[in-house]
Amino acid sequence: MKEVLKVEGLSAGYGPLRVLHDLDLVIHPGERIGIVGLNGHGKTTLFYAIAGLTGWQRGSILLNGQQIGRSRSQGAGRYTHKIVRQGLAIMPQGDEIFNGLTVEEHLDSGAFTPEAWRTRKERKERVLNLFDPLRKLMKTPVGRLSGGERRMVSIGRGLMTDAKLYLSDEPSLGLAPKIGLAVMDALLAIDLKDSAMFIAEQNVALLEGRVDRIIGMHAGKLKGEASSGVQLGSGG
Repeated sequence: MKEVLKVEGLSAGYGPLRVLHDLDLVIHPGERIGIVGLNGHGKTTLFYAIAGLTGWQRGSILLNGQQIGRSRSQGAGRYTHKIVRQGLAIMPQGDEIFNGLTVEEHLDSGAFTPEAWRTRKERKERVLNLFDPLRKLMKTPVGRLSGGERRMVSIGRGLMTDAKLYLSDEPSLGLAPKIGLAVMDALLAIDLKDSAMFIAEQNVALLEGRVDRIIGMHAGKLKGEASSGVQLGSGG
């Protein structure tokens, strides 16, 4: 079966700063892949590169067999809407959402395709079945929510459309251990079918034994399989 994501020779950065160094990666349908490493080592930049949001990049990125990478030297985000329509769902860190919008408005914004918009009521119900605490908060601006609730909104918005690749960036970051585990449990309970999920995390223990592969990242390079006993490097 065709790969959901195939990355070859990917380098990317911002201005003169090179963050990613000649990365190769393949993710297959139905796979859940974890990428672990400390802040500042390139996990989020890899997600940004896939979404076309870095300052510059070069290399090949195939999403469901379609080229979304190639060389890009300016216009970060210029083609992101097209990449999203090709089947990418981005679940950013909890603070990267719009404080003034309500929970319901955030979820509705995720239903951007015609089919998703027509069926948004059913899709919202599926999200609320995963994140029941949001039911009573639908009319609440997300700026008034707790960290865990905001993370639920971020993930829920990404689930409002039918994506081929879900990118979840640091779902447990800044959360109390019990809440972080609950958020991760819900994320891993999603039925992927022929889609795939790529999760960036610092806490290897939250992923170990629960995803198909865990890949380490250090200084902008992929370091192969990782486990809770592996030292992932240091830095911010």
